[in-house]
Amino acid sequence: MAILETQNLMKDFGGFVATNNVSLQLIEGERHAIIGPNGAGKTTFFNLITGHLTPSSGKVIFEGKDITGMVPHKVVRLGLARSFQRINIYPRMTVFENVQVALIARDHNHFKLFSLGEPHNRQDTKDLLELVGLDTEALEIAGELSYGKQKQLELAIALAENPRVLLLDEPTAGMSPQETDEAIELVDRITKERGLTLLFTEHDMSVVFGISDRISVLHHGEIIASGLPDDVRNDPEVRRVYLGESLDGEGH
Repeated sequence: MAILETQNLMKDFGGFVATNNVSLQLIEGERHAIIGPNGAGKTTFFNLITGHLTPSSGKVIFEGKDITGMVPHKVVRLGLARSFQRINIYPRMTVFENVQVALIARDHNHFKLFSLGEPHNRQDTKDLLELVGLDTEALEIAGELSYGKQKQLELAIALAENPRVLLLDEPTAGMSPQETDEAIELVDRITKERGLTLLFTEHDMSVVFGISDRISVLHHGEIIASGLPDDVRNDPEVRRVYLGESLDGEGH
C-alpha cells in the first residue's frame, strides 16, 4: 500500500521545467532512494512534496489525502519530516535546546519557547539524543559540533515530530567515509526500530545500493527508471546517464 504518492508532479520556473510529470509511489515501510545527476530535480521534488514549493500541476497524496500545496508546518504535523542539504539547526543554542524546541513546536506550546530551562519535554529530549547518539553532547553549543554530529542533531529534530515518513536530502553530503558509514548505520537502525518509511536522495552509490529497497532515477526532471536495486543498476539508460561513474555500490 502506498503511504505517499505523487501524480504527474510538475514544476515550471518561468519556462524551465524542473520536474516533469513525476509519478512515484512510496510503499509503507520501504526505503526508497531518489538518485540522479546534479540538476536532475531531486531537491525540487522534495520541496514539492513537503510544501516548500507549490507544483505547477499534479498532486501529492499522503495516506490517501491530497496535500498538494499544503504549507510545510502542516505537512510536518501530518507525519512527513524532512532534513535538508544545508544543515538546519539553531547554531547558538545547545544540542539539548535544539531538540527541546522541536518538541515544543510539535506540541504547539510556542509560549514555552521563552522558558527552555523548564522541565517540559526534558525526558523526551534526552531519549531522542540518546537515540541518535548525542546524549554526551547535550550541553554543547550546536554550531560547534562536527559536521557529522550536526547532521545527527538534524535527524533528532526531524524525529521529534514522530513522523511516519522521513525524507532525507543528501544525508551524507560533505561527510568523510567514516562519518558516512556512521550516519547510514544510524539511519538504518532508526528506520527499522521505529518502522519508518524512508525517502532519500543521495550521491554516494555505496549508500544507495547498501540500504535501498527500491531506487528511482531522475534525469532532466523525469523518472527514467524505477525498481529494485539490481534492475536499476543494470538499466542501459541509467548507465548512460551515469557514464564514468560507478554504479556497483562499492566504495565512497
